[in-house]
Amino acid sequence: MYAPSPAYRPLVSPADCAMLLAPGVQVRAPSGRDAMPLQLGSRQIAHIAVIGSGQIGPDIALHFAKTIAGLGGRVTVVDVSDKALQAGQARTWKKIDRGAESGAWKPADAQAMKAALTFTSDYQATAGAELVVEAATEDEGLKCRIFKQLQEFVAADAILLSNSSHLEPERIFATVADQSRTAVAHYFFPAERNPMVEIIPGAATSPQTTAWLMGFFEQIGKIPVRVASRYGYAADPVFEGIFAAACLCVEEGLGTVKEVDWAARAAVGLNVGPFTAMNLTGGSPITAHGLDLMHQRFAGPSWPDPWFKAPKLLTDLLATAGLGGQWTVCGRGETLTLPDDQNLKIIEALRGAYLGICFSILDSGIIDTGDFELLIETALDMKGPLRLIGELGPQEALRLCEAYHAAHPNLPVSEQVRAMAKENRAQVPSNLSQEVVSTPSGNVLVVRIRRPKVLNALDHTTYGQLMAVATRLKQDKDLIGLVIGGFGTKAFVSGADIHALAQVHTPDQGYAIAKVAHDLATALESSEKPVVAALTGLAFGGGLELAMACHARIAADKLKVLAGLPEVNLGIIPAGGGTQRLPRWVGLERANSLLRTGSSLSSVDALAAGLVHKLVTQSEVVAAAVDHVVALHTGAEPWRRIDQGPLAADGVQLAPVDIGHRSRKVDELLVQSLTFGAIHGLEQGLVEELEVFRRICQLDDMRVGVDHFVKNGPKTPAPFVHA
Repeated sequence: MYAPSPAYRPLVSPADCAMLLAPGVQVRAPSGRDAMPLQLGSRQIAHIAVIGSGQIGPDIALHFAKTIAGLGGRVTVVDVSDKALQAGQARTWKKIDRGAESGAWKPADAQAMKAALTFTSDYQATAGAELVVEAATEDEGLKCRIFKQLQEFVAADAILLSNSSHLEPERIFATVADQSRTAVAHYFFPAERNPMVEIIPGAATSPQTTAWLMGFFEQIGKIPVRVASRYGYAADPVFEGIFAAACLCVEEGLGTVKEVDWAARAAVGLNVGPFTAMNLTGGSPITAHGLDLMHQRFAGPSWPDPWFKAPKLLTDLLATAGLGGQWTVCGRGETLTLPDDQNLKIIEALRGAYLGICFSILDSGIIDTGDFELLIETALDMKGPLRLIGELGPQEALRLCEAYHAAHPNLPVSEQVRAMAKENRAQVPSNLSQEVVSTPSGNVLVVRIRRPKVLNALDHTTYGQLMAVATRLKQDKDLIGLVIGGFGTKAFVSGADIHALAQVHTPDQGYAIAKVAHDLATALESSEKPVVAALTGLAFGGGLELAMACHARIAADKLKVLAGLPEVNLGIIPAGGGTQRLPRWVGLERANSLLRTGSSLSSVDALAAGLVHKLVTQSEVVAAAVDHVVALHTGAEPWRRIDQGPLAADGVQLAPVDIGHRSRKVDELLVQSLTFGAIHGLEQGLVEELEVFRRICQLDDMRVGVDHFVKNGPKTPAPFVHA
């Protein structure tokens, strides 16, 4: 099924993320690497086959082409319909041309994408494909026949995927001899831009295949979440369920289709209402079928009569208007004003239904809570259920669930919601993924910051969760060390939360924010067990400060932009230990220039400067970081602990630096923090840095820089007043 918004737009792009780049610096995507086949683990991907040139197949193929065209790879799209092939190719070519015109990629890259793509009706063109994605119509029999035929052509060890929105993998791959290499990969509309993918392994899918798929999709820029096999998976019961709830609102007289569609947007944070979404996607027929099958397949001893069922309003539309029936909704630019009491009744009913639907999925155990929150907010562009409860309050959320349950007894009230209301404390989804990796020398905890919509930027919640990790590392005797990484290939951590900084209005507020970062850095740096940062992408601002508090840093090679502290472009200084730790890792002279100009270092430069300890290919960074933890633990590698003492006890004479447009007042205070620490040592320098940041939060230039960044991003320099 498709997302209810017409397009996915990330909150922050690589060029605009918080605390990111100095003006004029551009981020190069991983495609800028030297041409070589895409390799992950022991698998090499040079030929991908996409079966189906309908609504989503060409978009899936386009995303693959963007990924592997520059690596010499190719993508074959197969369909039995020449008309579908012609339409799919024309639409794909149009998107590629539009990207070249907008500057999203160079004309040569656009030509490489087209050259990598083949649209054909000949199944033999899939010969040798190492990865296959079937994207045909949602028909179980058709999918089975396709995979039975494909086995004659593709590589013997090819990974076989189905882009289904509902069907269990055990049914889809029933005709496949070796099902250990099969899984469902559920894409979301538009597939080339919406980053979410549900990965659903079947009962026979090997753990190695599942792990490889999770790594592969992350490597090519997607956000995979693992979901256990169940009809509809985790997202579609929400998408189709909120539509069913909207239909019931109409049937129960709360409003017309147009009125409910309008009010529904405010209920769960939709950009367009559920009826409008059905019109845009043509999803009414598959939704009716899906809801009825959910009713059948969700049934069990604990839930004999599941709430999910095609509502009469929907079946009546399909009976009278056919498969192409459209709902009467507001036109483009049209607005509605509903009476307050009517609007509130619709909103409350939909919120009660939404929370009931979401927690029925979470209670089933098919998906992790944090994964589910990320999936719903990113794939469906809805407000996540935990965030909604946090905004409403747990007791109000329980009231809404109980009210809906009273009217619809077959949608139960989750015990999780009751527990939150009893404690009057909303559950906070984790921004971290945690995995214990067993090695011959002991267990290594691998923690990855996962806030992909903001390139893993650090907020107050994430700092708190990382501090809990530091405590776990200290207390858990079974752990020999810790790896801290970031999700995806674009960023380790893009910086600290600029929106939190924008809310700083007093020196004490600024001090408190910086103190949280200081405390975490100190806890990691003082750990008796090794802590290693895995830098798969850029580490900027607070991200680099976090990495510098680790005992070692392993980074991806060939990154033209890896690390930097660009805070001076915002009218502030690095206040998470950056003014003190950077000169101790790279030397006082180099740090003087980097800090005062906000300049960045490439992977190669960071290695030469001593900031990182080792460079490996991007897909190997986390594994290499685990190996480095083991080497530090066993003594195979020497610890390079940061110098705690003075760097220049006899005084500091810093070289002059051209700071350009940047604030002279901020530069003066930055130099003060830098020189103080160099003379007095790390511990006193960190205290001084906090006090200097407190003073900076009183400056006009701090407000000028932060406000300018929030409004305009990093592309234009802030108009500092030097006061």
